[in-house]
Amino acid sequence: MRPSDVFSFQETRGSVEVAFTDRHGGVGPHGDLDLAEPKQGEDPGERDSLEENIDLLSYALGRGGEATGDNPFDLPAGAVAPVMVRMRQVHGAGVQVVDQSWLDDRHAEPPEVDGLVTAVPGVGLLVRAADCVPVLLADTDRGVVGVAHAGRDGLVARVVPATVARMREVGAERLVAWVGPHICGRCYEVPETMREEVAAAVPEAFAETSWGTPAVDVGAGVLAQLRAADVEIADASRCTRESDDLYSYRRDGARAGRLGGVVWVRP
Repeated sequence: MRPSDVFSFQETRGSVEVAFTDRHGGVGPHGDLDLAEPKQGEDPGERDSLEENIDLLSYALGRGGEATGDNPFDLPAGAVAPVMVRMRQVHGAGVQVVDQSWLDDRHAEPPEVDGLVTAVPGVGLLVRAADCVPVLLADTDRGVVGVAHAGRDGLVARVVPATVARMREVGAERLVAWVGPHICGRCYEVPETMREEVAAAVPEAFAETSWGTPAVDVGAGVLAQLRAADVEIADASRCTRESDDLYSYRRDGARAGRLGGVVWVRP
């Protein structure tokens, strides 16, 4: 398994590591690294595939993205894989702080939120998307990290500013945000009334498709909210609808999987 089989983007700043996945290198029926959360009550086999894909991702992070041999769960001597924490995303503005007491409770189900924050080294925070904007955040000096899932509704609900605020409550100061792959404004067609509603809340999201119809640019809206919150921006975006190696709900419909974004502080 090569690094390119798992990650479409990686960066390390100090002890903080961030990555976005593509759709390759997993255990799905076509080797897909699908990180979609199965609906509650669905086939247990789908949850098993998700858990194995998350394990594959964790071990790839533990290796620093280096290639492995026949066993994708091999780690170099002394290396550790992150404990992965994910959320059941609900297109809102709720944010869960993952502290040691929360981890000790061993929660059976992911929290129903769209933002996660932790200051615990060795914990990998996972956000999933298939057109929405995945955002990874870090104070690389203080070791506070976070993730946010911003779709159209989450943009209006201000989930990204809410996540930034919670990070600062637990000690973050100077923040950087990696904005991951998402559908671009040229491809995200919406009814005119919807564009008006979103733009009334976030004017920067007003857009037009490449074919001249109303659109929403969620990414532009997220960037504006990050700038307003005095967060440094690292652009790791590509248009999911235009990139076949990434998942896109607008392109593939209900059969679309989910790519992942992960941030952690290596202990």
